[in-house]
Amino acid sequence: MISGLPLAVRVLLAAAGGGLAVLAFAPFSFHLVAIPALALFYALVSGSRPREGLLIGWGFGIGLMGFGIFWIRISLNEYGNMAPWLAYLMTALLMVAMALYYGIAGALTARLGAGARLSGPLLAFPAVWVLTEWLRGWFFTGFPWLTIGYTQLETPLAGLAPIAGVYGISLVLALCAGLLWCLIRRRGRVRYAALAGLGLIWLAGTALRGVEWTEPTGQGFRATVVQANIPQSLKWDPDTYISSLRTYLELTRASWNSDLILWPETAIPDYLHQVRYAFIRPLAEEARQQGAELVIGIPVMDPEARLSFNGLISTGTSEDVYRKRHLVPFGEFIPFRDWLGPLARAFEVPMSDFSAGTAPRPLLRVGKHPVGVSICYEDVFPAEVVEALPEAAYLINVSNDAWFGDSPAPHQHLEMARMRALENGRWLLRSTNTGISAILDHRGKVLGRVPLFERGTFSAEVQPRRGATPFVYLENRLTIGLAFLMLVISRLPVARRRLAA
Repeated sequence: MISGLPLAVRVLLAAAGGGLAVLAFAPFSFHLVAIPALALFYALVSGSRPREGLLIGWGFGIGLMGFGIFWIRISLNEYGNMAPWLAYLMTALLMVAMALYYGIAGALTARLGAGARLSGPLLAFPAVWVLTEWLRGWFFTGFPWLTIGYTQLETPLAGLAPIAGVYGISLVLALCAGLLWCLIRRRGRVRYAALAGLGLIWLAGTALRGVEWTEPTGQGFRATVVQANIPQSLKWDPDTYISSLRTYLELTRASWNSDLILWPETAIPDYLHQVRYAFIRPLAEEARQQGAELVIGIPVMDPEARLSFNGLISTGTSEDVYRKRHLVPFGEFIPFRDWLGPLARAFEVPMSDFSAGTAPRPLLRVGKHPVGVSICYEDVFPAEVVEALPEAAYLINVSNDAWFGDSPAPHQHLEMARMRALENGRWLLRSTNTGISAILDHRGKVLGRVPLFERGTFSAEVQPRRGATPFVYLENRLTIGLAFLMLVISRLPVARRRLAA
């Protein structure tokens, strides 16, 4: 039995399992690997003491984060002006800190599942897993990267997203792992029931994938996403300022047959008030003459309050501005700056002193449509993107993933954007500086993309939609409420007796 192995061996196996789980995410996309990886997590924790479960879970998290977010080092060192040794150290500290959530999951699973032959894998483990993922998604501003539910966009379980969101898929994945563990470890009726349970879950997901939760509204329009592929090392260089703007203009003027043209995050490396009269207004007039709308990523300053914002401006037939609400710690603002002292200066990168926007909802008026918008990191928070619904006719995300080089990060980020389209039942237009720019339909399907580190555009006919998925109204409350209910049931004496077969 695995529980009889030395603790050090179990921790190493857990780390290997965490590393294996990375293969389920983009760009590898071996989707079904997620289930045996979670089953291995439970098998290693089952029968352990809580302290052992903490170390085993921590090992799993270190494997997952170590292979899954190593690319953060690139942003700190190569583009963030941080010494290599410090960049590696800070990346390692983040990995260890994020891995601790899995340690908590391991300790709680070991504690709550002790002596429970079936309520452990089928109730306590799935509930604890998703609750710790959810906690990681908002605690200390949140870091929801590598939430396991993202791995199932191409499987039948994706049918659950419009109802329960990515965390709902995580919950069901952990339940599938528990059923797989029962299928392997149990005998007789329990084994057959586990097999039947797995079949029912996947059949239900298949049926739900065919449901249309929202419906088309109005006429479709042609949209173009622009990717200028400006190297991050040159993006804020004053010597390349004019050539960068010229590149965007060339790509835009070649796409005037589109109704909407989208530029990426901070496409214009200057404040809006400094370029409004010399650049934005003439460009807006040109767009009006061509019958097009433009949405451009640009920093915005409030001159009176002396506050800077990471912003989006829509221009053409009308003008509207959105200011980013959820900032990236240490990338767009420095938390605890006074406490960190000299260490805070090591994190300073161009435009790293933004303030958070205060708009109650992430909506931007683009032509005649209200649009749900997100800038970069904001689209990894499902509860924030959903705030634009049901008014939003479609979604927009702009980003600059050039910070992370040729790594899995841009692929993982696109994967999360796809989940937002599926959860909300809306098309999503995504423009990034160096890739991956894409247009997604309301099911999260990539209709086309501009590959990494290529200059170009992609255009498609976009269909605005109306209505709302169940997730728009329920948000994460359904999944989190269900997880807490499962925990309560797992602790009831009658449940533990009946599931102790």
